[in-house]
Amino acid sequence: MQVTDIRIRKIAKEGKMKAIVSVTLDDAFVVHDIKVIEGEKGVFIAMPSRKAADGEYRDIAHPINSETRESLQRMILEKYEETLEEAGE
Repeated sequence: MQVTDIRIRKIAKEGKMKAIVSVTLDDAFVVHDIKVIEGEKGVFIAMPSRKAADGEYRDIAHPINSETRESLQRMILEKYEETLEEAGE
């Protein structure tokens, strides 16, 4: 499985959420609404989720292992940084 496209939509308002990301896999499957979040230890990604009946948020789609999560996060954050540089931020 290869990431074939990453699209970044920056969030203009102030707050912890900095961007919304869509990732295309193998030019055949897309995952929308991955969030770029500014945390206490730096920027990280949060997978798309929804609120369950018990009030907890549960991921709709997510990597199964930490290696895949780290790889996906690295690619998304590199693209996010490129987007910031292009915008002169």
